[in-house]
Amino acid sequence: MAPGQADKPPAGTRIIRTMPPATRTPRVGFVSLGCPKALVDSERILTHLRAEGYAVAPSYDDADVVVVNTCGFIDAAIDESLDAIGEAIEHNGRVIVTGCLGARPERILERHPRVLAVTGAHAYEDVIGAVHAHLPPQHDPFLDLVPPQGIKLTPRHYAYVKISEGCNHKCSFCIIPSMRGRLASRPIDEVLREGEKLVRAGVKELLVISQDTSAYGADLKYSPREWRGSKYETRFLDLARGLGELGAWVRLHYVYPYPHVDAVIPLMAQGKVLPYLDVPFQHGSPSVLKRMKRPAHAEDTLARIRAWREACPELVIRSTFIAGFPGETEAEFEELLAWLDEAQLDRVGCFTYSPVEGATANALPGQVPEEVKNERQGRFMERAQAISAARLARRIGTRMRVLVDRIDGAIAVARGPGDAPEIDGVVRIRQGGKLEVGEFADVEITGAGAYDLEARAAP
Repeated sequence: MAPGQADKPPAGTRIIRTMPPATRTPRVGFVSLGCPKALVDSERILTHLRAEGYAVAPSYDDADVVVVNTCGFIDAAIDESLDAIGEAIEHNGRVIVTGCLGARPERILERHPRVLAVTGAHAYEDVIGAVHAHLPPQHDPFLDLVPPQGIKLTPRHYAYVKISEGCNHKCSFCIIPSMRGRLASRPIDEVLREGEKLVRAGVKELLVISQDTSAYGADLKYSPREWRGSKYETRFLDLARGLGELGAWVRLHYVYPYPHVDAVIPLMAQGKVLPYLDVPFQHGSPSVLKRMKRPAHAEDTLARIRAWREACPELVIRSTFIAGFPGETEAEFEELLAWLDEAQLDRVGCFTYSPVEGATANALPGQVPEEVKNERQGRFMERAQAISAARLARRIGTRMRVLVDRIDGAIAVARGPGDAPEIDGVVRIRQGGKLEVGEFADVEITGAGAYDLEARAAP
């Protein structure tokens, strides 16, 4: 046998990593998929592991074990999660799976029986326990340090703040309550202290997320807590009021159009929180919304939008919609288009209906053919794009405060008050070399497209 030949495995052999030496810092790789709520789960898990002395590995090769935080909401997300698990197994071999798809372990184990462990969504202790079992910590927890804001997967200047888990609604197209459970709100003082730590660490923008932000605190009967010497109730309005005292941008996501949301709009007009609402309307036809079993489906949402804009003219509204929901007729789709024309939403996304295993909508009559779904989605987005372009064009010649995300050569890529990271548009600023990432800048809007703005630094 030639020298060194014994060290090489036979061709085609798949290498399974052994336990790391006890004297070396254990290293965990992390793959985070899905929505910002899952991203916050990943950050919490990484913060806990880092506090216990684990290092975060930047690649499969550097990791002693890999955690894959999955999404399981729609078929495309399930496929992406299963592919990511397979990739981690192929390149590393030691894989722990968590997240929404973990609520259905049989789906994972059927395709990837070699995973080390499977845990469900926001099951932090179970994930940590699985890591301990397959990669014991080698550290002194009293000496290891983590940043006060924890481990973040977002850029330093913005962070997601998750205020609750789960959801009490029973929308017919959704299985999130079965995966993440019923509404479980965090006490308001805990959330406000987290926001305070983040801002002290340099975070300039707090993005508030949950499954239903406007239902925050209902499960706790809006229990009062104390923060900074004042009393706050665990409810949506007090949350916005408290976060608005921190001096950072506060952006509200997943807000259902309940009447009590009206009380937050004056805070936006006063500049306490960003004039931005992410409202998941989903459709504009009352009959479709009823079949969807949407909360507040009987509300006059158009009247509410008009009232919001009267109180805060700068308000930007974003939303998502479903085209081709079971039973959707051409007349109902036209109702949606007419609703959109009147609502004049600033930021809009549209998905074709996708059957999700376990969703009650799958059993509804009148399943819409795929070609019809796609055609309606195209028509909807064409209409939404025209509205977006017209609303952005009104901003030409105005001044705007923006937050710089990155510098691309001579162009600074930033976001204005109406732009959430990764899902909305951007503001491209010439002479970006004079601006700094993670800092605010005042600009003058010089041009507008369908989704993005052009600008120059304000004199």
